[in-house]
Amino acid sequence: MGKIALVVVDMLNPYDHQDAEPLAENVAGIVEPLADLMRRAHEHDDVELVYVNDNYGDFSVTRDDLAGRALSGRRPDLVEPVLPPKEAPFLQKVRHSAFYGTSLEYLLHREEVETLVLAGQVTEQCVLYSALDAYVRHFSIRIPRDCVAGIHAGLADAALRMMERNMGAKIVAGERCLEV
Repeated sequence: MGKIALVVVDMLNPYDHQDAEPLAENVAGIVEPLADLMRRAHEHDDVELVYVNDNYGDFSVTRDDLAGRALSGRRPDLVEPVLPPKEAPFLQKVRHSAFYGTSLEYLLHREEVETLVLAGQVTEQCVLYSALDAYVRHFSIRIPRDCVAGIHAGLADAALRMMERNMGAKIVAGERCLEV
């Protein structure tokens, strides 16, 4: 059986953009379950923890730069608990999908990953587009409902339904998403 990868999307966020306030309100509810999920993934030998984050158009930025900017932003309390461990692969993305313009697909195949657990923000944007790209690449998909945050509740719920119905994603609790 292939491995599982927990892909954490866009959690290094300074919350200084349009829609930041409603997003931050929703992210506040996922930080604790996501931090727990990341800890459990990091402890499993058969689970790959991968961080993918927007570079916000700065192609010279590093992991530490992105973390520093997020921690210096408006909501460091939403960032600190989910900082990527130094040994976790960290990929920068330039658009919505975690696959677009990154080496994520290569990394997942090299590690013999078959199932992706997608967590982070924004449910109706980056998580949805990453799930679609995972689906067309024949990965199984799991979405921990309590570890994704959206901006608009109705759109986030619709995105979860689309991922479940159209992409075969399993919508599960974070505490169950690493089960084989």
